[in-house]
Amino acid sequence: MRGRISEGIEQIVLTAAIAAIFAAASVFAQAPAPSSAARSQNVWQVDSSHTSAQFSVKHLLVSTVRGTLGKVSGTIHYDGNSVESITADISIDVNGINTGQENRDRDLRSDSFFDVAKYPAVTFKSKRVEAAGEGGFRLVGDLTMHGVTKEIALDVDGPSPILKQPNGGLKIGASATTKLNRKDFGLLYNKMVEAAPVVSDDVQVQIDIEANK
Repeated sequence: MRGRISEGIEQIVLTAAIAAIFAAASVFAQAPAPSSAARSQNVWQVDSSHTSAQFSVKHLLVSTVRGTLGKVSGTIHYDGNSVESITADISIDVNGINTGQENRDRDLRSDSFFDVAKYPAVTFKSKRVEAAGEGGFRLVGDLTMHGVTKEIALDVDGPSPILKQPNGGLKIGASATTKLNRKDFGLLYNKMVEAAPVVSDDVQVQIDIEANK
């Protein structure tokens, strides 16, 4: 008799558990996905006129050559509260490279180096955010340059507090730095130049971004 009662109790518990599982599944199925309107509220457009990408590289191990790339454009997703919400999709026009010396800039744009006719832009698409101490974070993503894609990490200072404009628009800013090895992206001079330390392999990069919403 006790065995049949025990079996009955087990059957009731099992039935209740199954009912609870189906009820929970029903609730999750009915929960609406974030709307496109809600997602678009977190999209910031890069302000190209107030954004720049700079680089510096050692020349003959004794001096530093500095320059800027061209127009920076793209979008940033940020909910205004948590850096973990940040994603970035950025494009930089290499045609606008400027080191202050036209002959050198022409050479950098040529197929001897950047080959801008074939690879006109550098792109960065973030994949994740990593903690990096107070006041900053690390944004990890894929950098594509000269037809080569490598995962890199940007050390980001920011974002700044959100600034509300008189017209109701919003502005925000941040700075990001990283160090790249140009040879990782197939950026090589001729054998004679590469045989001597004319240009260092490591390139320091800084991007200062202002974005609007």
